[in-house]
Amino acid sequence: MREAIALALENVRSGAGGPFAALIVKDQRVIAKGSNRVTSTNDPTAHAEMVAIREACRVLRNFQLEGCELYSTCEPCPMCLGAIYWARPSRILYASSAAEAAAAGFDDQFIFEEMKLPAEKRRIPMTQMLREESLPIFAAWAKQPNKLSY
Repeated sequence: MREAIALALENVRSGAGGPFAALIVKDQRVIAKGSNRVTSTNDPTAHAEMVAIREACRVLRNFQLEGCELYSTCEPCPMCLGAIYWARPSRILYASSAAEAAAAGFDDQFIFEEMKLPAEKRRIPMTQMLREESLPIFAAWAKQPNKLSY
């Protein structure tokens, strides 16, 4: 965790991005590092955890992080938490809380609240369309003999 904290502090001091960093560890060895790159890459998904997950999956040549631990300098946001659950590491360790991040201007509580609302009541309108036309996609997937479930 100290290495992640040092990486986040360096990210802030260098002006490369926000005050967040993450490490992926497997067998007590760091296999991937990530720091927040949202503003430096103009990519809203370039959170530290996302960057670290992408790198760890590339290193392991796998889309899951079985047997890995994720160290993050802050409690994960909703997007990162979703990605973490999809990646399936063994556990998450974090330093600062979401409340402490919110006090520094990184408040994502509204996203958690939005997720509880029905689609039609969310701040960004969501409209379902062409449902019937989309269903054959799932039927084709179900019949795919060599699919990798995730």
